[in-house]
Amino acid sequence: MAEILPLVEARLRTALGEPDARAAVTFLGTDRIEVLRFIDGDVVRYATLGMSAQPMADPTEVLADPVKGPRAELVVSVRAGLADTDQVLRKLAVLAASPQVEGLIVTPGASLDVGEPLWPGAPFSSVLVAEPGGLVEDLELDAPMEAVRFLPLLPMTPNEAAWKRVRGAQELQERWLSQGTDLRDPLRASVALD
Repeated sequence: MAEILPLVEARLRTALGEPDARAAVTFLGTDRIEVLRFIDGDVVRYATLGMSAQPMADPTEVLADPVKGPRAELVVSVRAGLADTDQVLRKLAVLAASPQVEGLIVTPGASLDVGEPLWPGAPFSSVLVAEPGGLVEDLELDAPMEAVRFLPLLPMTPNEAAWKRVRGAQELQERWLSQGTDLRDPLRASVALD
């Protein structure tokens, strides 16, 4: 399925421009995951490349289907120059490898946790998976393969992650919206929670 990745990279370039940097990480027993960095004014975007090479499989299935199943790549957007956000590269690659390593199916509304700050000084160790389609359009593939979805990741503080577990992703996103939270601020404080 390696022929999918050039199409995925082309879609990222169409939506985000030319990457100014890229890094590759390979974990034992997994395919190589690349992370591309795109600069857009005062915003830096990091996008994975490689997660979509294989469909995500339900861990309860005896045999994973090599063709059918959801496919995705991950995208994080942060304000440039406020923190050493390039350190997110390895954590993003870990999250992108989680379907292969842990048998996760990454879907909108899910929480993903790396267990340590996303970058030095970051008040976030987890992210909320947001709905795709806004920044980078889905990439349709030939049937029976499912489209590649580009899932935005929204960094969450530990308090926000705990609140989301109780109240749900929708309520957390509504709280961020109602409070005017700058989700791209790499050092932002937790939103006010009641």
